[in-house]
Amino acid sequence: MIDLIIPALLPIVVTLLLGFIAGWHHDFDAGQGAILNRMVMLYALPLTLFAGMMGLSRSVLLSQGLIAVILLAGMVGGYILVFLLVRYLFRQKPGLAALLALSVSGPAVPFVGVPVLGHLYGTISTIPIALCSIIMNLFQVPLTILILSSSDTEKKGDSFLQHIVHTLKEPVVWAPVLALFLLLCNLHIPAAFRSALQLLGGTTGGVALFASGVILYSYHVVFNRTVILSIVAKNIILPLLIMALALWLHTDRQTLSLSVISMAIPTASVCVILAVQYKTAGQEIASILFFSTLFSILTMGGLLYYLAG
Repeated sequence: MIDLIIPALLPIVVTLLLGFIAGWHHDFDAGQGAILNRMVMLYALPLTLFAGMMGLSRSVLLSQGLIAVILLAGMVGGYILVFLLVRYLFRQKPGLAALLALSVSGPAVPFVGVPVLGHLYGTISTIPIALCSIIMNLFQVPLTILILSSSDTEKKGDSFLQHIVHTLKEPVVWAPVLALFLLLCNLHIPAAFRSALQLLGGTTGGVALFASGVILYSYHVVFNRTVILSIVAKNIILPLLIMALALWLHTDRQTLSLSVISMAIPTASVCVILAVQYKTAGQEIASILFFSTLFSILTMGGLLYYLAG
């Protein structure tokens, strides 16, 4: 089983490590890492989301009801639950609560789903990759941006409506919304144009992970209570809850495995991008990304072993 999981996760670890080495060698600093992140958020990620969703058919999207329900429960339900716990039980600021909620409930499927799930499941992995991308970029990322920028709204005196408009102007928000609208209308763009968009969009995973490695070196890794609890929730508790839900719904074996492993994929690098962009808990979020990736070799391996049994 280790022979199966290591090749799937190796690209993540190696790219993070290369970014870390680049920071250590002073080839890039945290400011330059933030610039790389800005390119990802404004151009690469919106392009890959739009082009990827435009490659789906409406019938395929609408036929995946059960796995969509499970992933919605994990990503949306998990986000809300973690946010409420951190905000009201642990009494942390809304910005930190939102970032931790995204770190726990937001797997890196939109960024590294193709090399990880594609290696494990083949072409069928397109479905959870598309669904996770839609959920993350139509709900999780916009809501996190909304909460993180609320302090800026208060400082500038902007109204809540102005703040909503500002959030909707973010390319990472409106690009997947536009793609979903076109898809539901059964409208598609030419294959050649979609391929052209994917040239820059295809850099998303590598650049985001490399920049996260640079930022990881700049902030230094910590292993405190916040990081430990987040990793346990991300790598163990949430995948097990999703497994319990899938079993309760009597899903077939393939849907069960795809749902659980999708949620067990390490934290998405967009968490670090947002933490740096809004100057909130950058060290903790970068550490969660690093350790969730490191420990996922064991946790994903264990889940795959159990699911294959």
